[in-house]
Amino acid sequence: MGESRIPFNKPYMSGRETEYIAEAVASGKICGNGIFTKKCQAFFEKKYGFKKALLTSSCTDALEMAAILTGVGPGDEVIIPSYTFVSTALAFVRQGATIVFADSRADNPNIDTAKIEALVTPRTKVIVPVHYAGVACEMDEIMDIAKRHNLLVVEDAAQAIDSYYTGKDGVRRPLGSIGHLGCFSFHETKNIIAGEGGMLTINDERFMARSEIIWEKGTNRSQFFRGEVNKYGWVDIGSSFLPSELQSAFLWAQIENIERIQSKRIEHWNKYRAAIEPLQEKLHCRLPDIPQCNNAHMFYVVFDSLEHRTKFVEFMRERSILCVFHYLSLHSSPFYAEKHDGRALPESDRYSDTLLRLPMYYELPVEEVIAAIREFAAIPRQKNEKQVQYRADRS
Repeated sequence: MGESRIPFNKPYMSGRETEYIAEAVASGKICGNGIFTKKCQAFFEKKYGFKKALLTSSCTDALEMAAILTGVGPGDEVIIPSYTFVSTALAFVRQGATIVFADSRADNPNIDTAKIEALVTPRTKVIVPVHYAGVACEMDEIMDIAKRHNLLVVEDAAQAIDSYYTGKDGVRRPLGSIGHLGCFSFHETKNIIAGEGGMLTINDERFMARSEIIWEKGTNRSQFFRGEVNKYGWVDIGSSFLPSELQSAFLWAQIENIERIQSKRIEHWNKYRAAIEPLQEKLHCRLPDIPQCNNAHMFYVVFDSLEHRTKFVEFMRERSILCVFHYLSLHSSPFYAEKHDGRALPESDRYSDTLLRLPMYYELPVEEVIAAIREFAAIPRQKNEKQVQYRADRS
């Protein structure tokens, strides 16, 4: 088949992206840390209360900066959920750390907080909660564990811009502002985009100065341009993590429309929820559990078997509607399987086999997708249809 009539994702364009890119070009400064970069960073710091925000070329870059800042190296352990994108683990593997994979919750793919403390050893240095689908992990419990064991917390908030967590104290905090460090993505599949792009948020004073040095290739160049030092040189490790002004200019056009984008995505999300909720039994799936804020980054369902997910995907593909699964468990990946400690992580494997994401973007013809879902649900099923349930033992 050719290109889907309704793709999984379609990048939103405000109409001013090329205007701002042209403005950046006309300014004569299109390398990093120019006017648009500063405007974007100031916006995020003001709106979400991040102590410091640094734009990066990708969320992978932000995670790699975070891994450097935590100081992990060979012999250190980092606790990460297995059901996540490879970048979450890769950033720490590059520093020589050992990844200790945690399982997901039974009711949503976020890390199972109840199982974290049992994984902590004297070698543990960092916990990396991943806010899957922009839904907050149990940050009070995670921060309590980190405090008890003197650990650092890096929030992988790649999918969580404009999403919040309300703690036991009743205070509502933006995701990415709770841990010591936070990492965001502005990839074209995210709520606001720069094509490729990311951001590191620094919420602990200990990392403020060094984060800027690592961001600027291990130099104190930013301090020099602010007049804080009379020359700049190589003072630390780092890399070219900052984005060009062209990326930042594009992102600024998105930021100006974040409220409108979010309103439309939430409208689509609510329509999906209302339509699918009464059909769960007929679809052989269940809806996501949303314990807290939902930023409508994605809408996913969890089928009761791989077989039922496959049938649904094929049905939707025949109608030129692209629905896609998501991560494959990292603990059983070709790269890390032999390094994993052998523990079974059944919930992570279950989501790999049964979770499915529906199309989600600003211009989505959501009623057409819902009509196809209802059509699938109306297909008569044989009473003796074999129900192939998920098996925890995948060997």
